[in-house]
Amino acid sequence: MREKRGRIVYFILIISLIFNVSSLQFSYAADSDSSNLLVNGGFETDIWSGEAWNIEPNNWNYLDINWYNYSDDEWLNGAEGDYGLKYWVKDTALRNGSFTIKQTVSSLEPGYYELSVESMGGSGDVAGQVQLFAGEKTSDVKETNDYNNWETIALEFEVTEESDIEVGANISGKPNAWGYIDNFRLKKVVKPVESDIFIERVEGIPADFIKGVDVSSIISLEESGVKYKNWSGDEQDIFQTLAEAGVNYVRVRIWNDPYDRNGNGYGGGNNDLAKAIEIGKRATANGMKLLVDFHYSDFWADPAKQQVPKAWKNFTFEEKKDALYNYTKESLQSMLNEGIDIDMVQVGNETNGGIAGETEWTKMSELFNAGSKAVKDVDSNILVALHFTNPETVGRYATIAKTLDEYGVQYDVFASSYYPFWHGTLENLTSVLKHVADTYGKKVMVAETSYTYTAEDGDGHENTAPKDAGQVLNYPITVQGQAHAVRDVIEAVVNVGAAGIGVFYWEPAWLPVGSPENLESNKLLWETYGSGWASSYAADYDPEDAGKWYGGSAVDNQALFDFSGHPLASLNIFKYVNTGSVAPLKIDVVKNVSIRANWGDDINLPETVEVIYNNGNIDEVPVTWNENQLNDVLAKGVGTYVVEGTIEGGLTAKAIINILPKNYVINPSFEDSDRSMWKITYGENANPHTGFQNKATDAKSGNYSLHFYSDKQVDFQVEQTITNLEPGYYNFNMFIQGGDANNSEMYIYAKVGNQTYRMNTSVNGWVNWSNPEIKDILITEGTVTVGTVIKADGGAWGTLDDFNLNYTREYKEEQPTNSNTTPPADNSVGDDGQPGNDNSTGNENPVENDNTSGNNNGTEDTASDNNVPNVNDNETGNDITVANDNTTGNNSNKINENRNNKYNELPITATNYTNIFFIGIVFIILGTSMFGCLRRQQNN
Repeated sequence: MREKRGRIVYFILIISLIFNVSSLQFSYAADSDSSNLLVNGGFETDIWSGEAWNIEPNNWNYLDINWYNYSDDEWLNGAEGDYGLKYWVKDTALRNGSFTIKQTVSSLEPGYYELSVESMGGSGDVAGQVQLFAGEKTSDVKETNDYNNWETIALEFEVTEESDIEVGANISGKPNAWGYIDNFRLKKVVKPVESDIFIERVEGIPADFIKGVDVSSIISLEESGVKYKNWSGDEQDIFQTLAEAGVNYVRVRIWNDPYDRNGNGYGGGNNDLAKAIEIGKRATANGMKLLVDFHYSDFWADPAKQQVPKAWKNFTFEEKKDALYNYTKESLQSMLNEGIDIDMVQVGNETNGGIAGETEWTKMSELFNAGSKAVKDVDSNILVALHFTNPETVGRYATIAKTLDEYGVQYDVFASSYYPFWHGTLENLTSVLKHVADTYGKKVMVAETSYTYTAEDGDGHENTAPKDAGQVLNYPITVQGQAHAVRDVIEAVVNVGAAGIGVFYWEPAWLPVGSPENLESNKLLWETYGSGWASSYAADYDPEDAGKWYGGSAVDNQALFDFSGHPLASLNIFKYVNTGSVAPLKIDVVKNVSIRANWGDDINLPETVEVIYNNGNIDEVPVTWNENQLNDVLAKGVGTYVVEGTIEGGLTAKAIINILPKNYVINPSFEDSDRSMWKITYGENANPHTGFQNKATDAKSGNYSLHFYSDKQVDFQVEQTITNLEPGYYNFNMFIQGGDANNSEMYIYAKVGNQTYRMNTSVNGWVNWSNPEIKDILITEGTVTVGTVIKADGGAWGTLDDFNLNYTREYKEEQPTNSNTTPPADNSVGDDGQPGNDNSTGNENPVENDNTSGNNNGTEDTASDNNVPNVNDNETGNDITVANDNTTGNNSNKINENRNNKYNELPITATNYTNIFFIGIVFIILGTSMFGCLRRQQNN
């Protein structure tokens, strides 16, 4: 009996196991294809069963159609799953073969749908031809294009009333044509909204995706008189307008004590706890959640500075950690007591290398955990976010996430800043965030992003973008371009998967407090209410940044409202990412034509210009240029000019023509792959630490620059020798940017024979380009070596770019004079510190010569052959011409250091011997006459 019971139990267990496995498999199949309204769209079950698909050929004798298992062909890459449909029009067919594969979908409700299929096959005469249909609507015929080259064919259609719809494909081909189809899908799509802008719907965006904005400056702006309007142009609470536009989250920053000892605000919104509470209450009242961003500083915290609050300055680390915990907990509790809906807290802001004055990861991690514990002790449901930036740097986020894990930091969300003009590609953003999410099980988001809609400045304070260098502007600077940029950032986070939870737009309402013409009154408002990015009072706390550059809004042209407070169409991006939107097709921007030419070169303007439509499409359209303007440009010579043209619809095109003196440096910006004309050498104890970097944001022009960095010592020299130059005077300059260059020695030089001209320079921060220049380099023998020497302590970094050697004027050999001394005419210095020679403008016709370099040394050279004489080396006997500039490098005054007195003596020539003989005769005659006169006087 016991054995019988045991067999029954085993039998029940086996049946349960089979049932559960079957259920799991069924659930998986249903879940994986839940949006597809077709049955067996992937052909994973027998297509000949008649339960889903019907196949109707024009002649079975012409066709071979198979339910095909991809594993039967080891070289074939299936489109989806294990099976597909394979067809072949037999080579014995008397004419083209064709068939229809179709399925009837019952009771399809009204709406918009998309039918699609994956197709691949032969090409040319053996290509298959595929056309989709849904009811009476058909797609264009699409030919297959080679083996394993799968392509998607799609057809969109509308169903106006509930009905049965027959969908499928018509497939045909000439004799011997072949192909495969797979992954038939029918899905309902959301109809795009008609609007002023084009926005493509973001597929797969979750219903609870965070669409947030940071409006921390809003109170100070309103106090300064800024008014915000609704779509009708009437004044309205901005929080209501934001909610109506689809914003569901607000971010607010908190500084501990953003005031000086007299109570004057540092600016940037003067964002203390009281401001955060007021903003939080307004957000909650309009149905939006709040993200609280603790900087743990009294003013801006970012990768460049993480200053400790004044009140914590003299604390021990343990005291600071306790203070951070208590400040976080008490602040959050105060906000919750006001009924604010706090859903997330950010512990620190852009904390790449520091927080609250601590820069060691051991201590940083303890502070992170102190803040995180404070949040969870208040409410365990509140998410804790850590915030970092510069996702474009290879390995940065992977290293940070690993470090946080190793130190046991407790947090929920890994947040990133992402500004399209600085932070690399969107594909990279998705990749680095996905790595953190998948590896460490964290949610990820973008905590800050924005883009420009105009290049205009609204308040008289310079904007951060657009800039001519150091930025990648892949979208038009228009309202449509701004909307596309934000939409694509949202998509990049959605593409991470379920862990990608949202995006915040940074300061979309930081508008001008007044026009640029009213700059003085604007300054008064910035100082009084803290509505600029920084006030002069901030110098007390941040003397090196805010203390020097205080002023207004640097992002008024990146707002989602125009300068008058009216919402831009791009504000609706937060709604349109769910539905998509369409607008009347029009040209959004006409791309400027940029032409750089040397003086005397022919200038041919293009017959077409590139335009970008508001749907993102790019095209070339004919242009008619203003010939009178062009002729004026050709007559004027060196300079930068604008020639206008007209395109369809009366729109204006512009050609920016930059006519330059001929540059005799070969490959001056390193854009060409052949860089053998450049010689790079390193100091005696320095390993190679330079490279030709393909990164437009670090280049002065183009994409490439010469990058340097060493954690031990920076010590290198780069130069090029140029030959076959016309005798005359030349100017030499280059561009350099970088930072962290302690104990530096940096200069450019030009060697002509045994004389070296030199100009000191320096680095002053990222893309703050220095442009040292040496003027009036006299070249008489046709050869010069130009270059630069860069030395600094370990940790220094930067890039060099755009080397230029330009002819300025001809050389006229000085005629000898009777003077006993002849100072060098072209190196003398006048009372004003400028060279005393003729400083002509260089408008003379440049000489066109072959500038082939005689130097064929590449970057692999590592010898420390520093052939630039040291200015203090008195044993060289060389004439060193030194010019100093430790700021921007624009002053090219030269100071002569004549090492040998023979340069100041009258040259010994045949003319001088004649003069000496003539003077001697004169003295003899005068002496004889005087002697005669004395004798006559004595005789008298």
